[in-house]
Amino acid sequence: MSLPLVIDTDTAQDDCVALLIGLLDPLADLRAITMVAGNVGFDRQVRNAFLTLNAAGRLGEVPVHLGCRRPLTRPWVSAENVHGDGVGGLDMDFTGCAPEAEHGVDALVRLAAERPGELSIVAIGPLTNIAAATLKDPDFAGNVKTLYVMGGSNNGRGNITAAAEFNFYVDPEAAKAVFAAGFEIVVIPWDPLTLRQAVFGPSALAEIAALDTPLARFFTRVCAATLEFDRSVGIDGTTHPDSLTAALLLHPELVVRSAPYHVDVETAGELTRGYAAMSWGVHGLAANATVIEEVDAAGFFSYLRALLARSVTPVRPFA
Repeated sequence: MSLPLVIDTDTAQDDCVALLIGLLDPLADLRAITMVAGNVGFDRQVRNAFLTLNAAGRLGEVPVHLGCRRPLTRPWVSAENVHGDGVGGLDMDFTGCAPEAEHGVDALVRLAAERPGELSIVAIGPLTNIAAATLKDPDFAGNVKTLYVMGGSNNGRGNITAAAEFNFYVDPEAAKAVFAAGFEIVVIPWDPLTLRQAVFGPSALAEIAALDTPLARFFTRVCAATLEFDRSVGIDGTTHPDSLTAALLLHPELVVRSAPYHVDVETAGELTRGYAAMSWGVHGLAANATVIEEVDAAGFFSYLRALLARSVTPVRPFA
């Protein structure tokens, strides 16, 4: 039985891989892609989503909705120094690739209300759209089955500052609001989970490249710029927190260990903006999220490798 879901994304590098999972895994019933300001320029992110739909052979099949173009209260912060354009310079003919007229926040509210308790959301960018949807519809959090969030670090280091992971740093007010809204939340943190179990090193990347399928070539291309950056900061491989988030929703058997936490996000600290305070149950705080602590790293790689090995022809040629 397929699982109805929406992917809320700031499409660049691993967001593209996460979209491939939503588009190609037979367990996924991807109802929409909603765009949020994050990694790269907003219009660039939209083009990257259409490029990924094309790579999956599903161009024109899944609606793309434009969500919030900036954080709730702050100027947008870019990660273009990490991702470049987010797709390694990949291009195609975008004729007819138009997003839906309905705003992304309205789409989230509508889709959740149409199937209360059935729709899951994979949020792999800043949480601006999700927070805005809770403001628009007080029933939104209750209508969503589960909210899988890629964000924060579990008492570990950040990736944009010493304290903060990028998604929470870009819109900390949104993240704070989401964790207070009453969702059933599962958190996939940057540190330690991504850094220990969702990095594909040289041998893994060579194995994917050797597949030489259109999907494997797409993967290698879109991850190239980020790989260069990761190596410059001491990570010998590509990082895959977003695709891990999508995979864990669809394949919970990949979870080895998780625990209930109380998660809150710092908004006022001069040095700690976006810091995720994850309390593990000894501070008298009620849990508001499940935090994934360990996954089957080999199983995740095997899953993604098998997905990329599929023979899928793009709808339009890439340039």
